[in-house]
Order: sequence, then C-alpha cells, then structure tokens
Amino acid sequence: MTAHVVAAVKDIPPGARKLVKLGRRDIVIFNVGGEFFALNNRCPHLGGSLFHGIQTSMVQSSEPGVYACSRRGELVKCPWHGWGYDIRTGQSWCDPADVCVRQYETAIMPGAQLVAGPLKAETLIVRVEDDYVLVEA
Repeated sequence: MTAHVVAAVKDIPPGARKLVKLGRRDIVIFNVGGEFFALNNRCPHLGGSLFHGIQTSMVQSSEPGVYACSRRGELVKCPWHGWGYDIRTGQSWCDPADVCVRQYETAIMPGAQLVAGPLKAETLIVRVEDDYVLVEA
C-alpha cells in the first residue's frame, strides 16, 4: 500500500478524530491517548459514518449494580444503530465472529524525514504577481 501524509500530529489531539479522503475511501483517524488508529468510515452493518459515532469505553458488570469502566475512548459506536467497534482493531462488539471494520496501518514520521525520505508531501509553487496570487498545479 502507498503511504499518505494525512495530518500533522498537533492537528488531531488526544481524544479527537479526523476524517480524510484517500482516493474513493473515507478513513477516520482516531487519536487514543497519543496513539493513532485508522478505520474505514463506513459501518459494515448498514453504512453509517463512524466519524459521526460516539467514542466510548468498555463497561463490564459482574453482577447487577456493579460495573467497571475500562479502555476509555477505545470504542466507537455507529450513530445509526449503535453497533460498537474496537478502534484499535476494527473488531465488532455486536458480531465479533463475522463483522469488522477495515483497519489501516498508521505511523508517525518527523517532518524532516518526510522531506528527505521516500514519502513526499504534495507541494505547489506559489508566486505573487502584482495583486494576484497564482498557484501552479
């Protein structure tokens, strides 16, 4: 797969998400406690946007009235029907044997390495002529 520069780390603070379009795919980038995860934006159940879903935690109960909350911010629920997915793996919590959201690998790379390395951010030449700004594309 081809790597794409999608955002600066500072543009997606912990607990936030960003929707990006790569070709025909809409992908949601989640920042969970400083770690980045990318999932297809389409819920496999009926196609709801996970970008617009609720980011939540795991709640477990050993008996009525007793519960424990863990994995804060690591689950996303589809806004249409509430199907839940693990942001780290894409695995469904509603039908774990058969359903998952496509996950994409993420990496953090220093800007200086991007300039010198194999990945190139798209740049355009800009010049000012009198009162007009021109972009060469």
